[in-house]
Amino acid sequence: MPKLPTGHPKAFVLFLLLVAQSCATYYQAHYGFNQSFEQGRLEQALEALKNPPSRDYRKNAFLYLANSGLLLSVLGRYEESNEYLEKAYLFGEDYQKNYLTEAASYLSNPMVATYKGEDHEHLMVLYYKAMNYLKMGMHQEALVECRRLNIRLQQLSDRYGSEKKYRKDAFSHLLMGIIYESDNDYNNAFIAYRNAYETYQNEYTDLFGMTAPPQLKDDLLRTSLLSGLAQEHEAYKKEFHQPGYEYRPEEGGELVFFWHNGLSPVKTEWSINFVVHRKGDQVTFVSDEYNFSFPFDISGYDEKDKKGLGDLEIFRVAFPKYVERPEYFTEGSISNEGEVVSLEPVEDINKIATQVLRQRMALEFSKALLRAAMKKVAEYEMRKENKALGSLFGIINAVTEKADTRNWQTLPHSIYYARVPLHLGTNDVALDLRPGDGSPTAEYHFTYEVGEKGTLFHTFTSLEGKPPRHGFY
Repeated sequence: MPKLPTGHPKAFVLFLLLVAQSCATYYQAHYGFNQSFEQGRLEQALEALKNPPSRDYRKNAFLYLANSGLLLSVLGRYEESNEYLEKAYLFGEDYQKNYLTEAASYLSNPMVATYKGEDHEHLMVLYYKAMNYLKMGMHQEALVECRRLNIRLQQLSDRYGSEKKYRKDAFSHLLMGIIYESDNDYNNAFIAYRNAYETYQNEYTDLFGMTAPPQLKDDLLRTSLLSGLAQEHEAYKKEFHQPGYEYRPEEGGELVFFWHNGLSPVKTEWSINFVVHRKGDQVTFVSDEYNFSFPFDISGYDEKDKKGLGDLEIFRVAFPKYVERPEYFTEGSISNEGEVVSLEPVEDINKIATQVLRQRMALEFSKALLRAAMKKVAEYEMRKENKALGSLFGIINAVTEKADTRNWQTLPHSIYYARVPLHLGTNDVALDLRPGDGSPTAEYHFTYEVGEKGTLFHTFTSLEGKPPRHGFY
């Protein structure tokens, strides 16, 4: 093994800094911000997002914008929140791959490239934006976000042809139905609810083990009736085993309550040691530990690169993975004057994030192996010119090998919702959150003044979580 530059203190310090920086995940590199957020010090977390280094902002603009928008929303600063979320949305619309940084990522690691955001993260931008508008009483603006959501969902469906992939988002359709219904557009609300129901019963059941929430069935029965769709209404009464269903509107309307529970998973990394075998113009990367074997065609390379690839023996390659932050609270309910309504799970962001990553793991593997191969070829060429410099380059290759560990880490683990009937006048509503280990229930109280029939919207965020079951971030 090449000797470390211990004889040169400045060089050694720089080397240690390189190692520390290269080994850190995105979560670790922004540890102060994450700790402030997780401990509920939201103003301090928001301050940590201000004035980031320009280089870091360029690479991670989406995350800075999305995190700022989410924090401001939780703090009740909805108008400011939407300014950041709109920029995050436009970032996704205008994103173009920077081929220079993409090329550089193959000679270092993918963290040098611009983070474009995951599919589900771009949908969540529009969810938070729509909810901000609803809480400000701006229903028409929320409907605009509905249309944007619909376009994003169509793009997602077009991108993935397989039914076994995350290509439809049930919660987004449910949200659209809620927004349309709040605007008394019962026909479009019914269509959105039906799309949500079908996605829960098909894709979500297979991919995430999640079926349609009971409240959604009531939403379908109500809007099919109010839309005058007698045939569909009767069919759902039969399917849901509710032959005696009757719609009884509340005098004060309803409270639509969303509970953002826990924290989304953290993207970290794992690595594999590969042994390389060459035969002719074929190089095979082999991992006996994981029983992996990946052929790599080198017929298009010149002879010196073929020689460099053929001389590889063993090397480490890093890949991304998610570590779950399990929910502390596992159940919740809302009560208003003795009537108790359960909060029902409608979106498991933890499972969706994991599925989105799983869908592209083949691409992640091929990119990581190509990155390792190119770095090793460069090291081989450098060794021929200068053995000491080549050895140093080999060390740099080793310590800079890392996966892309960026993701929107302030999102909740899961989202729950409920419809709570309201009466005219003062409504004292209690929220009860129950841990899964039998610990005491957490109770919160809210007061709503209702002067006329309508729909009120409320979101509540609980940041409590459990340590990861295995792994760390």
